[in-house]
Amino acid sequence: MGQLYDKLKQDVRFVEGLKACINCGTCTAICPAAEFYNYQPRLITDILQTKDEDKIEKLLKSDTIWYCGECMSCVTRCPRGNAPGLLITALRSLSQELGYFVESEKGRQQLAIKRTVGKWILEYGYCLFPPEIIPENHPEQGPVWEWELKNIEDVMARLGANYKQTGAGILRKIPDEALDELKRIFDETGGTERFRKIEEYSKAKAGEMGISFGEGLDNDYIKHIYTTNSNLHTKNDDI
Repeated sequence: MGQLYDKLKQDVRFVEGLKACINCGTCTAICPAAEFYNYQPRLITDILQTKDEDKIEKLLKSDTIWYCGECMSCVTRCPRGNAPGLLITALRSLSQELGYFVESEKGRQQLAIKRTVGKWILEYGYCLFPPEIIPENHPEQGPVWEWELKNIEDVMARLGANYKQTGAGILRKIPDEALDELKRIFDETGGTERFRKIEEYSKAKAGEMGISFGEGLDNDYIKHIYTTNSNLHTKNDDI
């Protein structure tokens, strides 16, 4: 059996997610992502059943595995008990482990997620921490976030938050002991090492692409990740 398939078999999500696909297409029919993206969970399951190393490697380097929203609607409908959503998580994990994620436009965005959601969870205890947002990176928001950041103290007070304060409440200061526990969880489960690899592979890819690489969110590679769009991801309504 192939090396990539053997690696996937070591992931419990793969073992639990792939039983016997009959190619009925129910997962694709129910999938919200398949309605908009060039994405069919049925085809992914079919490819994995072939155990074809070339096709699996192509998947690991593709945009395809990053379209899934992990809603798990597929699990609720599959007549054979397959879980394409779990297969996607296993593929994503292996893609990150091997550095294949940097070979696709959507995959390269993993660095942005690591430096936003990942960083904010570990440093502040929140997956979204307003003071760290750079409005210029999100033109789709228009002036909303810029205005909110300029008036954040007043906005949070009106919302009844306990902004950066101790005690209960939204966006309160998370105790240091809780943040230390989060860091230990990441260390023990391999999250810290995974973050290191995302940085390492992303830096190498930036060098290959001739784009300057730096820390934080204000550097050319991050801006490239945020702004590059091939416009080849969504379905063509004419087809």
